[in-house]
Amino acid sequence: MIQENLIDSTVKELFDNLTFTQEPCGLYDPLRYMMEIGGKRIRPRLCLTTYALFKDKFCNEVLAPASAIEVFHSFTLIHDDIMDKADVRRGVPTVYRRWDENTAILSGDVMSIESYRLIAKAPAEVLPKVLELFSKTAAEVCEGQQYDMDFEDMSFVPMGDYMKMIGLKTAVLIACAAKMGALIGEADERSCDLLYRYGYDLGLAFQVADDWLDTYGDPAVFGKAIGGDILNNKKSWLMTRAFEKASEEVRGRLLEAMQMPIATDDEKAAKIAEVKAIYAELEVGDEAKEEIVRLHSQAMDHASVLDLEPEAYALLENYAKKLLGRTK
Repeated sequence: MIQENLIDSTVKELFDNLTFTQEPCGLYDPLRYMMEIGGKRIRPRLCLTTYALFKDKFCNEVLAPASAIEVFHSFTLIHDDIMDKADVRRGVPTVYRRWDENTAILSGDVMSIESYRLIAKAPAEVLPKVLELFSKTAAEVCEGQQYDMDFEDMSFVPMGDYMKMIGLKTAVLIACAAKMGALIGEADERSCDLLYRYGYDLGLAFQVADDWLDTYGDPAVFGKAIGGDILNNKKSWLMTRAFEKASEEVRGRLLEAMQMPIATDDEKAAKIAEVKAIYAELEVGDEAKEEIVRLHSQAMDHASVLDLEPEAYALLENYAKKLLGRTK
């Protein structure tokens, strides 16, 4: 088994040394920019963590696919920012704002292609399974994004539909990372499937936590301004649960709050305050934290039935704690 400190240092080294084609710079500079602004690297770290459960050293046959997952994730963010008209990503201008929409679309496309080039470096004996998993996941992420866009035209959505959407948009890529590391690590089919389920439930918990942090987090820790989901009438877990719980009178207040103007800083603050007041009345913030705990526990239940030594189980436990620790 590979130790956690080596996993951490390997992830850092992996992205410090990741390179792309130099020319034309108008195509590849946005790729370098997107990868250099960083991120939590949670997906490649999970891929290497599950691989580490079954192997004693890293090799390029797992490092390249692990980086592929992050490259693909970054590609989706470039295109998401265009669709969301987002100005800032991780504290700096988004790719389409720094360049333009056409450049961002094309650079995103080549990032997607680059992710497949890196995936193809998986060991030949498991490459068909790895490619099938990755391709299925890539399509599911796009499906999740479509559902998310569909929800923009709806006053509210059922919780089941919301959970399906975040399962596709967020959880499947984290689950893919978990299973891919196990596949390349030559784990048996049962272990691969259990780790997929572990990753999927953690992915759901991660997204609910992200929704909670957008309303209640510390901007210095969260990495962006608080209240963005409220200002954009995003169908977050909090908003979905609020509509689910609310009486007709409170639903009316929520719908009125969603129509409040946000042209000035004072108007933005007023809208955020009004929606948060309704959330407090309905106690949906507390319920979100309970849901995060429930999903985390469910993920660890999958891990607990793996045939792992205590030290190996601790790797999965520590990963989960670090992933969700921002909501404590």
